[in-house]
Amino acid sequence: MIKKQFWMLVVGVFLILFVINYNYLDDLLERSLTDYEKGIVDRIIDGDTIKVGNESIRLLGINAPEKGEKGYFEAKEFLEREILGKEVTLYFGEEKYDKYYRKLAYVYFDKYDICLESVEKGYSNIYFPTKESRESKYFDAYLTGWENCIKGNEGLCAKSIDKCANCVKVSNLDIKTQQIVLRNFCSFGCSISSWSVKDEGRKKYVFEKVILIGKSEIVLDASDFKKDYVWTKSGDSFFVRDSNEGLVSWGTY
Repeated sequence: MIKKQFWMLVVGVFLILFVINYNYLDDLLERSLTDYEKGIVDRIIDGDTIKVGNESIRLLGINAPEKGEKGYFEAKEFLEREILGKEVTLYFGEEKYDKYYRKLAYVYFDKYDICLESVEKGYSNIYFPTKESRESKYFDAYLTGWENCIKGNEGLCAKSIDKCANCVKVSNLDIKTQQIVLRNFCSFGCSISSWSVKDEGRKKYVFEKVILIGKSEIVLDASDFKKDYVWTKSGDSFFVRDSNEGLVSWGTY
């Protein structure tokens, strides 16, 4: 009887310790199955690239404005405020290096996902170019982060105040033909000069002097972007912006 009570006590203590330390054990298990490194951020190159030691790190899940584009300095300054000179954890994706031999990683500081925060605050848009990345645990969280950013109406998520922003919409996107169609649903003409259409990555088309008359449409294909393809079969997003970079329309598939 005493022996039975002893083992019941041992099991009870074990269960209590397990419950108390579940998060720690879960985190330990995840880390044991995840490829990651730690290091000090020595330099911020731009809004989605940093230097840790002697290695360049391309941040995963995001795409920030390039130098010369609106939002470039804000995205870079965000990373400088948050992680410059600090120790971060780099969690690698399905591919560890890109074609430029930069390491590819989601960046965490003190358990905060810096890449996700960049999306939520409108410093970058989501960027998941492969089937594997869109099936990862990060995709849904980042998509929700972008949707929350839209509601917050800040940074890259700030809505266009152009009078035609409520008129011109993407009416169709055909992955097979690589055609995206913009339609003016209003009865009056709209100037879309210097408006742009962009994917999650760097593929971008900028309209020159164009007036889209009422109830008409304009069709763009990959050749307009001077690319073999723009919209990936594995999934992508489109972003339509006005001449001041205000967000007119966006969608994902």
